[in-house]
Amino acid sequence: MSILGLKKKQPKTFKVKVTTMDAEMEFSCEMKWKGKDLFDLVCRTVGLRETWFFGLRYTIKDTYAWLKPDKRVLDQEVPKDSPITFHFLAKFFPEKVEEELVQEITQHLFFLQVKKQILDEEIFCSPEASVLLASYAVQAKYGDYDPNFHKPGFLAQDELLPKTVLMQYQMTADMWEEKITAWYAEHRGIARDEAEMEYLKIAQDLEMYGVSYFDITQNKRDTDLLLGVDAQGLHIYSPNSKLTPNKSFPWSGIRNISYSEKEASGVFSQSSIPPCPSCDADLSSQFTIKPLDKKKDVFKFYSSQLRVNKLILQLCIGNHDLFMRRRKVDSIEVQQMKAQAKEEKARKKMERQILAREKQMREDAERAKEEMERRLFQLQDEARLANEALLRSEETADLLAEKAQIAEEEAKLLAHKAAEAEQERQRLEVNALKSKEEKRLMEQKMREAEQLAVKLVEQSERRLKEADHLKQDLSEAKDAERRAKQKLLEITKTTYPLIAAYSTPPAPVAVPSRAPAAAPEDDSTYESTSARLDFKDSDMKRLSMEIERERLEYMEKSKHLQDQLKELKSEIESLKLEEQQQQQQQHHLPHQQAASVYALHDTRGFIPEPLYIPHGNRNSAFVSQMAFFEEV
Repeated sequence: MSILGLKKKQPKTFKVKVTTMDAEMEFSCEMKWKGKDLFDLVCRTVGLRETWFFGLRYTIKDTYAWLKPDKRVLDQEVPKDSPITFHFLAKFFPEKVEEELVQEITQHLFFLQVKKQILDEEIFCSPEASVLLASYAVQAKYGDYDPNFHKPGFLAQDELLPKTVLMQYQMTADMWEEKITAWYAEHRGIARDEAEMEYLKIAQDLEMYGVSYFDITQNKRDTDLLLGVDAQGLHIYSPNSKLTPNKSFPWSGIRNISYSEKEASGVFSQSSIPPCPSCDADLSSQFTIKPLDKKKDVFKFYSSQLRVNKLILQLCIGNHDLFMRRRKVDSIEVQQMKAQAKEEKARKKMERQILAREKQMREDAERAKEEMERRLFQLQDEARLANEALLRSEETADLLAEKAQIAEEEAKLLAHKAAEAEQERQRLEVNALKSKEEKRLMEQKMREAEQLAVKLVEQSERRLKEADHLKQDLSEAKDAERRAKQKLLEITKTTYPLIAAYSTPPAPVAVPSRAPAAAPEDDSTYESTSARLDFKDSDMKRLSMEIERERLEYMEKSKHLQDQLKELKSEIESLKLEEQQQQQQQHHLPHQQAASVYALHDTRGFIPEPLYIPHGNRNSAFVSQMAFFEEV
């Protein structure tokens, strides 16, 4: 089937989706449109006039390419998807963003693209510069910092720092947010376009800003190198270092760049028929950089991919054209854009100044209003506090009056209690005196009882001695009586025949001359013996009666002494009971009359004397005397 037949069968239009840094757009394009037609449509839609920095980029076979403006869209190696996806991006970067970027939309698109490249780590940025750039990005997005509105955690959903920076330090998200917010608070008063410009001014000083890198070799068997193309010129890097170039060729020092494609079987010049795009796997391209100074060596390098070679050539041509354009007088269109941009910036600056002045006036008015409201609230609070203080003072006065009345009544009550306490004290003193008198009398009675007991003991000992003597005399008398009775019996036995003979009158007998003289002697002896016996009996009876009488007297005295001891015991028991009662009174007295006694103690300095002698000291003599009397 012929190509012409395929074109007739294709629809008249095709769908295209263009993705910018902050939006997506879809267009219906005619089949005959060239790349310039689609690019101009996108620029008109976006409102972009500085078109020479941008292009439409698409992805093909793991690499990217830029849509050529002079060829039809469908004739290029664009994806066959529907819709066809393009990315509207900056293809060339300015040397000085503040001088070259005129329109605000241009500046905004550059800001978004550079920010994405830094976050995706396509451009290396130090942690300090990353935090500063993040603060300007936050200023561009949220405006001036307001601590009442921007609470901690308001940056939690924003991607502001590269991942390598986050992983380089052991810091939490809150700590990074605190650092960014500290810088962000210092950007107060900076508009969005100014914050974006400050961002780009810092970013353009980074080593990898605006550089497109490509893999090359200096010869077919040498080590790999990196070619960097940017607005300044061409740079040669080591594969492991994209920051510091090994060799640089500025555009002002390059006389010519030649490009040739070689195939394994032969050499093709630029004027020959270009190779088929689908057959670039076996092709290798040689680039030759000729310095302007003829004394310097020519630098050659090789690249094996045709698409990459074409891309290198496009970027070199475009950057060189822009380099030469910057050094010429601006075109009328550019001058008009710069004048309009200057007027627009002046107008916006004036508007911002007016807005800032109105905002300041409004803030001042709000602060004055808040101050007046605060003062009003303060006066209201002071009035309320004064009313409350007045009410409290009235209540305090009433309470003090009641307390004074209660204090007066308490004073009267305390005076009454003091009088009662004084009476009780006097009564206790009288009781103490009575107790002392009773103690003295009791001690006197005890001394008398002791003296009596001593006397009784002495009398008892004397009586015992007398009783012992009497017993001894009685035993001697009994012995004498026994001997007398025995002697009497002996006498009776011997005299009994004589008595029987003399009981009947005997006949007169002549008696010798001695006989009459002996008879009276025997009679006198008998009479004396009988008298002596009678005398011993009477003494025994008298002695027995005297002993019995003394025994009875001793018994009576013992009984009388026991009665006295019992009376003394009863008195001691009564004294013990009185002492216990006094102790109980002394225990209850501090609870019942503490206020009066303490009041008297505080007002008069009176310290009551002890009302009783301690029980152990007072009763020790009594206990010893009682033990003595009980022993007696």
